[in-house]
Formats: sequence, C-alpha cells, structure tokens
Amino acid sequence: MDVNKRNFIIIWICSFLVAGTTTMIMPFLSLYIDTFGDHSPAYVQRWSGLIFGATFITAFIMSPIWGRVADKYGFKPILLINGFGIATAIFLMGFVQSVETFFILRLFMGVVTGFIPTSLAFISAQTNKKEAGKVLGTLQMGSVSGMLFGPVIGGLLADAFGFQYTFIITAVTITIAAIIILFGIKEQERVKSSRAIAYSRKSILLGILRHRLMFNVMLVTTVIQIANFSIQPLLSLYVAELTAAKDVALLAGITFSATGLGNLLFARRWGQLGDDIGYEKVLSILLLLSFLFVIPQAFVTELWQLIICRLLFGIAVGGMIPITAALVRREAPIDIQGEMMGYNTSFRFLGNIIGPIFGGIVSGFIGISSVFIVTSSLFLIAFAFFYYARRKPIQNFEEFLASENQPTNI
Repeated sequence: MDVNKRNFIIIWICSFLVAGTTTMIMPFLSLYIDTFGDHSPAYVQRWSGLIFGATFITAFIMSPIWGRVADKYGFKPILLINGFGIATAIFLMGFVQSVETFFILRLFMGVVTGFIPTSLAFISAQTNKKEAGKVLGTLQMGSVSGMLFGPVIGGLLADAFGFQYTFIITAVTITIAAIIILFGIKEQERVKSSRAIAYSRKSILLGILRHRLMFNVMLVTTVIQIANFSIQPLLSLYVAELTAAKDVALLAGITFSATGLGNLLFARRWGQLGDDIGYEKVLSILLLLSFLFVIPQAFVTELWQLIICRLLFGIAVGGMIPITAALVRREAPIDIQGEMMGYNTSFRFLGNIIGPIFGGIVSGFIGISSVFIVTSSLFLIAFAFFYYARRKPIQNFEEFLASENQPTNI
C-alpha cells in the first residue's frame, strides 16, 4: 500500500478514536463535579462553565506553537505528545477530589489538545493542492463521526460503570490511538523550497491579519464555532419549550447531533466540489446557505422542525472546515503549513470561547430564539467581508508574508 494512503487510513481511524473519546465525558461533566461535595446548583453550574472552557483557553494559545514545532521537527512527534498527553490528563481526571484540581487538569489538557488539527496539517502537507478539499473533507468525517457517537457512548459507560471507569476507558482508548500512530505512521521528509524563508511568528500573525483572503478564512472559522457553541448550552432549554416530553436531555442530544450528521454526510462532497469549481466560490455559497438555514430555527413551533433545520445547517456548515483548511493548504508556504493550521485552529477555539458567552448574553436580554437570528447575521457579515475580499486584486500570500518579514529601516 502507498505510504500516503496508509498514513491517511491510520490518521482517519485515530481521529475517530480521539474525537469520540474526548467528547465521551461531556454529557456528565456537571454531574461529576456534583460528586465532589454538597454544593449548590449555582456552584456546580458556574464551575461546569469554567471547567468546560478551560481547555479551549490554553488550546487557543498553544495551537500555533505546536504547529511551529511540527514544521521544524515533524508532525509525528507532536501527534504522539498530544495523544499521550491527552490520555494522561483524562486518566488523572478520574481520580480528582476537587473542582480546582479538575480545572487545572482541563487547563493542562488544553496545552496538549492538538491531535485533530495536527493530523489535519499532517495529511494536508502530503496532499496535492488540487484534491485537498476532497481529502480533508474525508478526514473530517472521521473526527465528526467520533464526536457524534462519543457523547452517547460516554453516557452509556457512565451509567454502566460509573464516572471513574469512564475516564480510565477513555484514557486507554486514546493511548491505543497514540500507539497506533507510533508504529503505523511513516512521515516522509518534506523537501524545503530553495527559496525558503525563516518567517517570524510576528510576521506570520501580521500576515494573516493583513492578508484579505487569509483573514477572511480565519474569520469564517471563528463564526462557525460561535454559531455552534452559542446555542449548545441553551439547546436543552429551547427543546423543553418545544416539547412536553420528559426525556428532554435525550431529545436535546438528538437535536444537537443532527448538525453533526449533516456534517458527516456532506463534508467530503463540499470539499470535492471546491476542488472542481474553486474553494472561494463554494465557501461563499456555504455562508449564504448557513445564513438561510439558521434563521428558521428561531421561528419553529415543533421539535421535528428544529431537528430538520439543524440537519440542513449541518449540511452547510460541514463543508466550511475542509474548504477553509484547503484554502490554507493552497496559500501557505509548505514550510509553515503546521503553524498556519495552528492559527486556523486557534481561531476555531476563539469561537468556542466566545460562543457560550455570546449566546448567554443575547438570550439573557432578548430570549433564546433571538440567538439564532443574531447568529445568522454573523454568517451574512462574514459573507459580505468575503465577497469584498474576492472583488479586490489577488494577493499572493507567500509573497505577502515575505514582504511582512522584511526588516524596516527607521
């Protein structure tokens, strides 16, 4: 079997395992905190939010750093550090006795949470630019599949074996994935360009912020996560408004999973379409479709209507991640692919941080349904920015970075 094909299959399987197992603990996070002592509901809710967001904060900081290290030393060592690091953090979580210790471990987990973006960068670096959308879309199916099944399996394991054993099982599964990477992956040495430039971190970040296309790619990445996470903490409450059924948690889980199912079904198709007709064109279509599919969610009167809207939204938003990743792959110099993917991931985590806060503030002032209306406007704004960028002259990102990297004489 071709080395690249074998690497892809192994990374797909390991992405499924890691994404699935890391989301297994999400359904009982607040319940686990409640076992630490006789705490009030307000105390548990406050710490649940802090502990949930802690991982994203440190991951937001560390993602570009891991990417830069991967560009220098290779992606495989970083995948191993991330895999074994996440497994260690989750294993120790099964033995904590206080929320403070749990919070610290979640912070540490964020430091090593780079497996999925690093695997994306690894496959991107060995993929031909002309088929990057299809390949990255297929890879995304692995992590999305894991995230779909993870919470369900985690809930079942917690009921069957208890919280502690669920953490242990999760850690063991991620360790197995890391061992598969250790013995199965063969990273080929990348041939550096003869014109390779040692870009500083400052020049890369400034280049992203000042380059029209790349800035819009990062903006879209953030908007996707804000849209997803702004409603996530409120979804069970919204579902309760739409149905008189008692099993609200299960129905909320099904409703939220509908988005992931849409992702799973169409991520590869959107990526392949981007390869064929252009990533910018497909991304513009997806932004408009997301805008159109989010608005009706504010006006549904039955739960089945909300589930259908979430499915349609998932179909649209599912193509954006492989498309944005393919754009980064196309534009970024090969020597800084890892760091560029790291920044792309940081912007995703930024959306993860902003989303719950944003949704909570909006719903607090004007109701839960209004969150959908405000969120849909973000997609429209992102489309306007992206349309403006496409109308302007094309900027070669590599040349743009080189000019940003030049020392200035004062």
